Amino acid sequence: MTMNIRDLRYFLAVVKYKHFGKAAESCFVSQPTLSAQLKKMEEFLGVQLLERSNKHVTITPVGEAIAVRAQRIISETDDLIGYARSLQDPFSAEIRIGSIPTLGPYLLPHLIPTLRTQFPDLKLRLYEGQTHDVVKRLRDGALDMLVLAVPVDIEGLSSKVVFREPFYLAVPQEHPLASKSKVKVDQLKEIELLLLEDGHCLRQHAMEFCAWQAAADKQNFEATSLETLRNMVSAGAGITMMPKLAVPAESTPSLTYIPFEKPEPGRDIAVVWRKETSLGVVIDAISEILASLFSK
Repeated sequence: MTMNIRDLRYFLAVVKYKHFGKAAESCFVSQPTLSAQLKKMEEFLGVQLLERSNKHVTITPVGEAIAVRAQRIISETDDLIGYARSLQDPFSAEIRIGSIPTLGPYLLPHLIPTLRTQFPDLKLRLYEGQTHDVVKRLRDGALDMLVLAVPVDIEGLSSKVVFREPFYLAVPQEHPLASKSKVKVDQLKEIELLLLEDGHCLRQHAMEFCAWQAAADKQNFEATSLETLRNMVSAGAGITMMPKLAVPAESTPSLTYIPFEKPEPGRDIAVVWRKETSLGVVIDAISEILASLFSK
């Protein structure tokens, strides 16, 4: 009796879904086949990985520990496969790109069409999550590269700033500042900004430019997304800082977006990857495209 990579993938699918049917579906096999293979895996290892009942599956403590090791093996295996394929044609490989909610929805629609035009055989998989989530996934081998705002804790990883994104001030049209062609950061000292909730790096970046805001950070409202912030400002609940990529090209009837005078607040956007990646040439090409699209 032996154990193979396929068995580890089956096991990790059950760990993810906590459901044999969904796990089997994600692995494109029947439920009896998946269940039988996991039984054989338990017999081979001599430990119980799963507690089974008619309604649900529970991962045992031993199973949780083995899942961590299994994920490491799968990540290394996928990296090996990717490396071998990249030697043949790196731009026909698969690359998994992670980004953050305050950047991905506004940047990727510009990036992806360009990638598809220049590298039609490149296979793209996209993932969005908060900074700590995507960084962890990159470290674990579940993602190949990130596009996010820095500085963040990326010790041990490689990174390159590809462009700087300025902030705009978003105000309701009836706000006293709405008639200004530009504003100074100091003009906001007596005004409380609406901010995103903790976990979004944009919140911290905004407060770095508005030190008084951080000192008096006692808001009753914290938004979960840029679109929530936008709607709150539109409704007259306050004002906020909005990254340039999230500013619509066409004017909106209830909102005004005002650029800042120099030195304008903003954030650095970087590409991040593992030092040992086999996709370095692809990541370099994507970095150059990002710089050409947004370094203006």
